Formats: sequence, C-alpha cells, structure tokens
Amino acid sequence: MADAAADQETTTGEPTLKRVMGPGLLLLFVVGDILGTGVYALTGRVAKEVGGAVWLPFLIAFVVALLTAFSYLELVTKYPRAAGAALYTHKAFGIHFLTFLVTFAVMCSGLTSASSASKAFAANFADAFDLTLGEGTGLIAVALAFMTLIALINFRGVGESVKLNVLLTCVELTGLLIIICIGAWALGGGNGDLSRLTDFHTADGESAFFSVTAATALAFFAMVGFEDSVNMAEETKDPVRIFPKVMLTGLCITGVIYVLVSISSVALVSPEDLGEGDAPLLKVVQAGASGFPLWIFAFITMFAVANSALINMLMASRLLYGMSNEGVLPKILGKVHPSRRTPWIGIVFTTVIAFGLIWFADLTALGGTTSLLLLCVFTVVNIAVLVLRRNPVEHKHFRAPTAIPVIGAIACAYLASPLSGRAAADYRVAGILLVIGVILWLITWASRRQFSRAQ
Repeated sequence: MADAAADQETTTGEPTLKRVMGPGLLLLFVVGDILGTGVYALTGRVAKEVGGAVWLPFLIAFVVALLTAFSYLELVTKYPRAAGAALYTHKAFGIHFLTFLVTFAVMCSGLTSASSASKAFAANFADAFDLTLGEGTGLIAVALAFMTLIALINFRGVGESVKLNVLLTCVELTGLLIIICIGAWALGGGNGDLSRLTDFHTADGESAFFSVTAATALAFFAMVGFEDSVNMAEETKDPVRIFPKVMLTGLCITGVIYVLVSISSVALVSPEDLGEGDAPLLKVVQAGASGFPLWIFAFITMFAVANSALINMLMASRLLYGMSNEGVLPKILGKVHPSRRTPWIGIVFTTVIAFGLIWFADLTALGGTTSLLLLCVFTVVNIAVLVLRRNPVEHKHFRAPTAIPVIGAIACAYLASPLSGRAAADYRVAGILLVIGVILWLITWASRRQFSRAQ
C-alpha cells in the first residue's frame, strides 16, 4: 500500500501520472505516431523531387531517424521522465533560453501537425459523407469540434487515449497494407513497371546528390514521431527495460512499410502523375485495383489524420507538464487533475493554441517547417547525449555507440541547413515561430525576475 501511495503522489503531494503503457501499447503508440498523415500525402511530393527513385529518400530518412533514436534511447532510459528533448537539453547545457526554445520548437511541431491534421480530418469528413462544407467556416467548425473531442479524450485519461490510438493505428496500418497488397497483386499479374524504380529525375541545373538530399529533407517529415514516445516515459511501465526494443522495433516496422508503399506507388503510377494532387495513394488504388471501393480510403485517411492529432496533442500537454516540473515553464502548467491524473492545465493551454492555429493559420506549407524544427532539435539531442555522459546515474541504462550520435548530429544538421536544398519558405515560417518563442521566453523570464524581487 505504501508503494501504491508513492506511485499516486510525488514528494510535494502533487499526483503523479498514471503508468498504464506496457510494451504492446507503447509499440502501437510509436508506430501510430510515425505513420501519421505523412505517408498518405508525401509520397507524391517526394516523387516530384527524384522521380521513380522515390524509395531512396524514404530509406535515407529512416537511417537518419534510426541514428537519432539511439540517442533518444540512451537519454530516456537514463532519465525516464516526461519532457523528452527539452529535459535532455536542460540537463546537458543548463541554459534556460536554449531549453525554452527547444521546448517551444517541439511543442510547435506537435501543435502545427495536430492542427493541420484536424483540418485534413474535416476535409476527409466532408468527402466521406459527401457533404458540401465549403472552404471557410464549415470546415473550420468541424476541425474545431474534432480538436475539442481530442482534448476531452486526452483529459479523460492516458489509458483511454492510448486505447483509441490502438484502434486508429490498426486502421492506418490496414490502409497502407492495402496499398502494399494491391501493388504485389498487380505486379504479380504483370501490371506495373518496376523499371521506374531506377528512373532518377533531377531538376534542371541541379545535381543528383542535392535532389536526393532535398527529397530526404521532405521525406524526413514522414519519419518523425518516434521522439514523441519519450514524453510518455512517466506513464510507461518499466520504461528503462522496454523502451529500447520497442522504439527500434517500431522504427523498423514503419521504415519497411514506407519503402514498400513507395515501391508499390511508383511501380503502378508514373512519378509525374503521382506528384499531382493531394491524394497520391488513391491513384495507386485506382491504378492497381480499379474495382476497389474508393470511399473506404476516405475513411481510412480520416482515421489516420485523427491518430496524428491525438498523439501530437498527448505529446504537447506532457511536454508542458514535464518542463513545468523542471522549472523552465510556469508551475501551473504542471497541474495534474486529482481524479483523472492527467495534466489538465497543459491540455487546456495546448488546445487553445491549436484552436488559434486552426482558425487563423494556413498550414499547408508547414510540413517542411515542422521537419526543419525537429531536425534542429535532433541535432541538439545528439550532442546532448555526449555531453551528459560526464553525469553518470546509479541505475543501468541503454548506451549508444559513440559514433552513432556523432554521425546523427552531422546528418541532422546537414538536412536542416540550406546546403540540403531545403525550400526557403521553411526558414521564413520557422523564423516567425522562433521570434514568437523568444517573446514568450522574455515574458516568462521577466515574470520570474519580478517574483524573485517580490520575495
């Protein structure tokens, strides 16, 4: 009973988060978060960059993500607490401003992803039920209602949230497995053209290397998500033991799925056609199985984007909770509801910001910005794991070979730099977001200084 009571409260009397996630739920969380909406929309855009060799950027993005995952695994097993990259940055460098920016960048990536997913959900909702909502208030109203539902599920409890994630992840996986099976069936029947897989395309005046790196910087957006799982460390049973095998297994599963989906897509649809429009996988279904009921895919895509929104909002609220406990953000954001044992103030705060993004922001161009912000964060994390090796802990934990975070830091920094061929718009949007972050940091710093003087 004493152990149970200790698990219910911290030393300050504040309730702790509830540990409900075992290996199975954590694996589905990782897989569901990585799959998200990216693969349903990015395949065509990557094909525009490199032609038939669309599988190559996805493969390189998987390798870069895997390198960074090793750093995350060392840190989450060393410090099994919520807050992820922000916590590791805070412990490694102890610079409040840097920690705040990392926190803000990670939170922005989650909120913009969830908000864009909400808008995509509204659009797919209209398609699935053949509704005419227009481009204005009708779609926004559905997106806001959907985000409200996500917030209520999040508040209800992580157990309920993760169970819904299980259902939605299964739907996501089903949709991608349908694409893979259709590709295998069509190719086995003599349809399709596998020779396209080596049909490499580059823009005029651009080298093959820069075309691949530019496409990889884009494809990397489809691989992000594994890092969100470390924010659930305080709600995972025995995180030190289960995180390494679960995260690596989840990454490998999604990496294989992405490569197989890209191969099926380009074998059945020409890269030029695949790159047109916002529904590339629907074209694959039409080309490989014309008799397949296409309306089913509208529902599958709707559920896929719903899963992205749910997981990203879970991550954002836990990030605020963890960093408030570290003293980087106001303590009120770390308040846990006494009966539901969920970070309810953080949930309300992130939901309000998401409402603003849904209402005011055009999020169609934010995929590249999200990738850019996370690549910068991953660079910091890969460096932090090396810095923190001078601070040993008493318990055993996962340790990555030293070369891996070094290579990971270089690769992430390169893909985040203009040398990779990344679009200039990514830097403009990221710059605006970071300016907002700096303003928020100044407000937080000023309020803390004023409070200290009052004491």
